[in-house]
Amino acid sequence: MKRMIFVLIVCGAIPLPAGEQTLISGQVDHGGYGGPVLKYSQVGPNKADGLFVGGQGGWIIDHTFVIGGGGYGLSSRVAADWYDAATDASVPGSYILSFGYGGLLLEYINRSNELVHFEIFSLIGGGGVDYVLDDHLEHDDAMSDGLFVVEPGANLIVNVSPFFRIGFGISYRYVSGVDIIGLTDSDLSGLGGHIVLKFGAF
Repeated sequence: MKRMIFVLIVCGAIPLPAGEQTLISGQVDHGGYGGPVLKYSQVGPNKADGLFVGGQGGWIIDHTFVIGGGGYGLSSRVAADWYDAATDASVPGSYILSFGYGGLLLEYINRSNELVHFEIFSLIGGGGVDYVLDDHLEHDDAMSDGLFVVEPGANLIVNVSPFFRIGFGISYRYVSGVDIIGLTDSDLSGLGGHIVLKFGAF
């Protein structure tokens, strides 16, 4: 009996753990969005003007955090000077550049309820690049390569309506792992600007 009383006293002296601390607590609101994206960035050895078309979307947590994805592809014609190993000479204008990338998109939204606010984001993923014959639009598997992409950036967002927002932003695309004749990592990396249309529940 004495032993049981002693155990109860010891257990009573041990402090109970406080409430679990989490990044997001209390009632959490959920939403989501999706929409098209138009990007401008210089690409290629000659840093030609490039227009990218794509889309992105994600799950919105408590009006503040977004977990989603995005994908973009080069839609404008960018000439590529392909090096012909057989003749040991470059062939200007014979090929055009094909380049696309996408991946996981993480966003932080600051004061989502305000008419004009900002958000920061980062896309982490991969993509591919290859040369396409200008005359036949045929892909050459021997002249293609995969790559790794990290693209951090920021957006200025305008709340047009409860279900529609438009963003104007800048980003920097870091590319690594390019191993294709005539191209380097820096040829596909660079600063860019974009417009994003967001439709959803914010």
